[in-house]
Amino acid sequence: MAALAAAGGTTVQSPAGPVQAPVQTVPDFAAVVDANKAAVVNITTTLLKTSSDEQPQFQSPFGGGEDDPFEQFFRHFQGPQAPQGPRQGLGSGFIVDKDGIILTNAHVVDGADEVRVKLPDRREFKGKVVGIDTTTDIAVVKIAATDLPAVKIGDPAKVHVGEWVLAIGSPFGFENTVTAGIVSATSRSLPEGSYVPFIQTDAAVNPGNSGGPLFNMRGEVIGINSQIYSRSGGFQGIAFAIPIDAAMNVEQQLVAHGKVERGRLGVTVQEVTQSLAKSFGLERPRGALVAQVEPGSPADKGGLKSGDVIVGFNGKPIDQSNELPPLVAQMKPGTQAKLDVWRNGRQTTLGVSVGAMKQEKTASAGQGAPAEGGKLGLAVRPLTPEERKEAGVNQGLVVEQVGGAAARAGIRPGDVITAVNGTPVKSVHELRAAADKAKDGIALLVRRGDQSLFVPLELG
Repeated sequence: MAALAAAGGTTVQSPAGPVQAPVQTVPDFAAVVDANKAAVVNITTTLLKTSSDEQPQFQSPFGGGEDDPFEQFFRHFQGPQAPQGPRQGLGSGFIVDKDGIILTNAHVVDGADEVRVKLPDRREFKGKVVGIDTTTDIAVVKIAATDLPAVKIGDPAKVHVGEWVLAIGSPFGFENTVTAGIVSATSRSLPEGSYVPFIQTDAAVNPGNSGGPLFNMRGEVIGINSQIYSRSGGFQGIAFAIPIDAAMNVEQQLVAHGKVERGRLGVTVQEVTQSLAKSFGLERPRGALVAQVEPGSPADKGGLKSGDVIVGFNGKPIDQSNELPPLVAQMKPGTQAKLDVWRNGRQTTLGVSVGAMKQEKTASAGQGAPAEGGKLGLAVRPLTPEERKEAGVNQGLVVEQVGGAAARAGIRPGDVITAVNGTPVKSVHELRAAADKAKDGIALLVRRGDQSLFVPLELG
């Protein structure tokens, strides 16, 4: 029998009888817009300095350059570099408190001499910048107004990839422009953005949208539209939003104290690859591998060691290394944190008193150089006392030539091998013995410059 179509869904005939397919409906964007458009504002900034050399340069998080996909976007946002006269910038924001507290991006207002806030009812106010946090790209602006409409704050932890989202802002100055899309990914880590687990969407975002809200279909703000990835300078389907919980944490600290404090462990972490997981006895790649522990740091005092894999933080599983820094950063310095750590083939729990953040880095393996030598493809020698002092290590082997498995893994001449599979190595004999015992692969802890990282070598 042919399938029967109805307005409420699709009925398909089966041997057991008709089966009603789930009803598919288009989300009601209009309801979300009507409930929130009055809380989204237009922000105009003015720079009064006359010298073009004094104008603030909004930096791309990818470092700039002609091949940087963000560079054209930020140039487009800034507009032409006029040599003289006032210069204006444009962005968006949204009201989070009825007494005039507004959230926007730091790069929208940073360096501005004057900030003007225009409400959807066409009232305009002079904005006072309460505080700026460039690390998260969040700024708080205050206007002298009361009984304003404020947005509802959502929970980014409940955001699912594939759900509908909606952005409101002022792209190119077109106020209260609405665009819609879906969540493309969550917990995206961008260069120079280790402390922000971005929400990626395909809702159209363009210059002027910066600082505007990203809503879910319940009308709750889940993020602040901050950046796009583009090779043309315009929107190409990839936009990034700062999760609202991270933004509100910053807002509360800026309003209360005028500055932001972040937690710190004092470690360098890296991703756990399949090869590293195998070397450390993990059933699958997961967690944040501790490549380096700063002496005297909170992590050092708490007993964390190089080679540990942090698989949980305060009861929350850590699947990828980029999930750890934001969780640590949100901790108040001086508070206790519980770390679930994989060490020597089993899981243990450590307590660490979180310190105040300086700077944590994520290490990554680089490329190697050609040479030959032994099962590992390495020619090494012990460090001299002077080299140990210069490298800041107590023992290790300096790489003189590299080839084979080591070259494929990215080991370089000049690298210092300090441990094998988490065990310190002091002599060529110890390194050779560890290599002889290894079957499929081993993990070398390598000191390169002022960083340490684990590099997996696949053998055979």
